[in-house]
Amino acid sequence: MQEALFTHDLPEEMTESVGYRGPAVCRAAGVTYRQLDYWARTGLLQPSVRNPSGSGHQRLYSFRDILVVKVIKRLLDTGVSLQQIRVAVGALRSHGVSELAGITLMSDGASVYECTSDDQVIDLVRGGQGVFGIALGTVWREVEGSLSELPGERPDAEAPAEHPGDELRERRARRTSAAG
Repeated sequence: MQEALFTHDLPEEMTESVGYRGPAVCRAAGVTYRQLDYWARTGLLQPSVRNPSGSGHQRLYSFRDILVVKVIKRLLDTGVSLQQIRVAVGALRSHGVSELAGITLMSDGASVYECTSDDQVIDLVRGGQGVFGIALGTVWREVEGSLSELPGERPDAEAPAEHPGDELRERRARRTSAAG
């Protein structure tokens, strides 16, 4: 069995004690806010740090959530159906965050396969099933690098009056000032 690249002692920003707002998630994962919002509303990916049911509070996504968002984007970009992506995301939920780094997702464009060892990847390729793969350890490092430059916050902290880069808040402010 392949050993996980990352151990039990995760930095605080990779746990659910720190969350990231939508605009930071979008920058780190390379998706639009509209996509992220749609995925949250349809249940493809619920934010695990804070998922408010009303206005006034921002959704907060964990490191793990952002990792999964980036995987969803890559699968969509390669033509995998949303139905198959939902199956893959469901399978990823069953793993601990540190286990994700040892997983490679393989796809033939129609189905998604979870591989936890090099032998499994080789078997898929030999069988003609694997067309492309996404090594989650690589995605992990990309997200980690992106988030090091973006603000995170604790879910129990008061929302700051100004949050750098909050595009949605800026748009609302412009609309309000234009209407008033």
